Amino acid sequence: MDTSARLRVVVATPLFPADAAMIVEREPRIDLVHAPELLAEPSVDWMTWSKRTPEDQARFEQLVDSADALYGVPDHSGKALARTVAANPKLRWVHTIPAGGGQQVKAANLSEEALERIAFSTSAGVHAAPLAEFAIFGVLAGAKQLPWLQATQRRREWAPRRALGRAADSTVAVVGLGSIGRHTAEKLAQLGFRVVGVHRRPVEAPGVSEIFPVEELARVASEVDAIVLALPGTAETEKMLSREVLAAAKPGITIVNVGRGTTVDEPALVEALTDGRVGLAVLDVTYVEPLPADSPLWELPNAIIAPHTAAISTDEPRLIAELFVENARRFLDGEPLINRVNTREFY
Repeated sequence: MDTSARLRVVVATPLFPADAAMIVEREPRIDLVHAPELLAEPSVDWMTWSKRTPEDQARFEQLVDSADALYGVPDHSGKALARTVAANPKLRWVHTIPAGGGQQVKAANLSEEALERIAFSTSAGVHAAPLAEFAIFGVLAGAKQLPWLQATQRRREWAPRRALGRAADSTVAVVGLGSIGRHTAEKLAQLGFRVVGVHRRPVEAPGVSEIFPVEELARVASEVDAIVLALPGTAETEKMLSREVLAAAKPGITIVNVGRGTTVDEPALVEALTDGRVGLAVLDVTYVEPLPADSPLWELPNAIIAPHTAAISTDEPRLIAELFVENARRFLDGEPLINRVNTREFY
């Protein structure tokens, strides 16, 4: 450890005071610049930013332009990140708050020189447990026929009994075996589901009985009872759950998305939900967020919409700060960063 090295970190996103104190306590080589009066009130919803006066905005920009490293992308904005990078030639590292922070970097449209000069990391993994729980909720809601239960309840009808699905009789495909997908697959297997994976390369994934290439997604969809999407939003994953895949899917299939909304062909999904080919869609993310008020998804009885909230937990801010501290140590000691962004595919 080089105890003489210092790292000037400017906090560019809301941060709880206790987490700020923990950062400097655990890594004394950090000079943490935290001006909470220039930021929104911290909360478990990190997607907040401040409406600053012109004078406060100038002060905020002066601070981020003095940083060696940033805790968060300024105002979670690619445009603001681009401005900061152009104004601050000494910037060497930016830790993004969301697991999909690579998309914030992509939105900045930075030069090759900037992408070489600056390391970007994300908070991937912090959100794996709550997202896996939400995915399991979605799969179970499909297996236990939640839309039918809700419909009979609304009609005040004590309906004739019917058989509901069992984990032991069901197969779930987890598409995308990153940290979220692997965690989801393991938990589903522990509940008794047979789990297969769809991933672009072989990986170690506890609980997954078989892994198929993404080119075989349509065939996999025809054989499974549920699909959990845990994909990043990239050019390669754009509308991966396509009209063709949905057409091939097993009738009544459950679709759960805890990745990115851009991975689904949404009009095709609406059609499949309407004609019953998809029995239930449980979506934490949508193609456009917020979901437009005129989207048919709001009204469909076999769709459950969450406002991109499944990852949020009361522990999330602390866990992100702890991940940042470990990465700060690695950065100062010249070790590889956890969750470093691939600046070709931006995930």
